[in-house]
Amino acid sequence: MRFLTGIKPSGYPHLGNYFGAIEPAIQLQAEGEAFYFIADYHAQTTVQDPRLLEEYVTEVALTWLACGLDPERAVFYRQSSVPEVQELTWYLSTVTPMGLLERCHSYKDAVAKGAPATHALFAYPVLMAADILLYSANAVPVGQDQKQHLEVTRDIAQKFNERYGEVLTVPEARIREDVARVPGLDGQKMSKSYDNTLQLFGNAKQFKKRVMSIKTDSTPIEEPKPTANSALIDLYKLVASEAELAAYVGQFTVGGTGYGDLKKQLLAKLNDSLALMRERYEHFADHPEEVRGILEQGTARARQEAAALMAKVRDAVGTTPWS
Repeated sequence: MRFLTGIKPSGYPHLGNYFGAIEPAIQLQAEGEAFYFIADYHAQTTVQDPRLLEEYVTEVALTWLACGLDPERAVFYRQSSVPEVQELTWYLSTVTPMGLLERCHSYKDAVAKGAPATHALFAYPVLMAADILLYSANAVPVGQDQKQHLEVTRDIAQKFNERYGEVLTVPEARIREDVARVPGLDGQKMSKSYDNTLQLFGNAKQFKKRVMSIKTDSTPIEEPKPTANSALIDLYKLVASEAELAAYVGQFTVGGTGYGDLKKQLLAKLNDSLALMRERYEHFADHPEEVRGILEQGTARARQEAAALMAKVRDAVGTTPWS
């Protein structure tokens, strides 16, 4: 079984990214072949400052390695380091109906939110299909909100195979039904769009400041605190054992503990939980040559797979170079 996951470098990874995507994706290393790529082509639809893009790419690489990506068990590479993906994108575009792309809600949603209506944004699903099909991935883990992207990939692969023969592997979607709910500072879903995130790595003082700024109500110290939809409890349960969570919630129900103290307990628990990953992050940040070596190793493996698939594609469509 071969899995594939793309990581768009469009900002600094936060707790929501970790529990919602990074942790479950890294667990796939134990189930089969795992391909992880930094989707810098995709990021260019929103990040068009070259220095900022490089910074985000570096941050993604450091983060995934710090969070447990094992280059001995997985293939880790940068999307733009494998030029074959653009060639395959072209071939796939020749069989992709306009109507299929026009139905994609991601394009409509992005434009509705003010994104420029560019060809790159419109054709985004074709590049995404090439990312997946280039490596003959069997399964792609996605959330419910990304299910349509996999359906488009499957449609494109099937149309290509109908015209040129069984060349491409049609992937299955692995829908993550148990994605953790990670609230942001304001109680909404943690998202860069809402500026309510807790960055995984970075300035410790800033992390503390943001934890202490989590929105709560005005219940007095001596009174019991509401537990339903509590951002403090929902964050605590991500990193605590059942016994620890029960003790924490107990302080809400009996009263006598202020929100300031409850936030300090949450901060300590989060720091303990992230300590090892933060150590690994600092190690890789201090050894950029090691990170480059890992990505070069992954790129070599990815290009080997890509070359084999593209030889079949070119032969199928009639563009094999004359010898």
